[in-house]
Amino acid sequence: MAALWAFAPAPPADADEVFPDRVGINRVNLAWISRADQERVLKEIAASGITHVRLSLSRPVEKSIEALEMADRLGLKILLEIQLGNKDYYPAEVRPRAGFGRIWDVRRLSDLDPDLYRTHLRSVLRRIDGMGIRIDAVEPGNEINYSAYNGDLVVYEKPGRPTPRSVSEVANRPAFERGLDAYVAAVRITREQLRSTVHSRGALLVSAGLSDVGIGEADRRGMERLEPGEFISLLRKRGINALVDGYGIHVYPGRKDDAALGRYVTTLLGFCRPEGEGKPCWVTEWGIANPKLSCPVDDRDREAAVRTVRRSFTELMEKGRLKAAFYYDWDTQPAYSVWRCGALSPAGIAATEPVR
Repeated sequence: MAALWAFAPAPPADADEVFPDRVGINRVNLAWISRADQERVLKEIAASGITHVRLSLSRPVEKSIEALEMADRLGLKILLEIQLGNKDYYPAEVRPRAGFGRIWDVRRLSDLDPDLYRTHLRSVLRRIDGMGIRIDAVEPGNEINYSAYNGDLVVYEKPGRPTPRSVSEVANRPAFERGLDAYVAAVRITREQLRSTVHSRGALLVSAGLSDVGIGEADRRGMERLEPGEFISLLRKRGINALVDGYGIHVYPGRKDDAALGRYVTTLLGFCRPEGEGKPCWVTEWGIANPKLSCPVDDRDREAAVRTVRRSFTELMEKGRLKAAFYYDWDTQPAYSVWRCGALSPAGIAATEPVR
């Protein structure tokens, strides 16, 4: 079992100060493109009136830091996703779990070494802090309730049989439970290291955005997953509420009529609660596809669906149950991207306009 590090977080600031609603955009993995392209993309985002952006801390780390510096210089507020698949956080002898060519191979959370994680995160945060960069919020991990990002959940060599409906059916439950312990330890370390900075000591901490992949898709793909609500319950039992300011969740409802879109959002986010009753949610990814890729862009159907989802989000924000919504994606996923034909598309405008 991973060690749980003793640390008492600083008391939270005033609730109005801590939890203004945040609406933004995803542009992850900027470390994978050139500096010139990083700057072009971030300038396009800032010039479009967007104020909040979700970026990644991924390898190569130096290039991730370059992107953070550019975003900060442009006045963008940063939600930093820490990619826990980074091999620097694991012992050298650790090997990834196989995806059998259907999905990438990925390391097991149960193999994550808290000391290595602390050492590398401390180094990165000191460099960021030394550059005067302020991080608004940090999200350690991504979709760790799904085998695509959590190697303790199994990818079947051949799909076709039912995947787990609850934690009791997970193929390697002992390893999965150790992975949960390792994850909570990593969150604790992240809080500790943020508190040791000057510019980001007040950064909010959000648990890993959980996948909303459904049972049917999991069965078809032969990939284990757990419902977000059940996964959050498992983290709560390990003390996550004392460490985080909100729960991360992803929302990909597909094409539905207005009533069905609203039901999907409210049901999926049923575990989100206002401060004092639990923890609010942060939608760190959400998206609706538009497969029409020609120019000029035809975004009418998607814009209508986006506005419906935004109405559901606004209702949850008014109740204090939702504190952030970051649309996926700016320009890397053709069907989901909102930077189309050299401009922010109508759906992109609807997705990222501030809460009124």
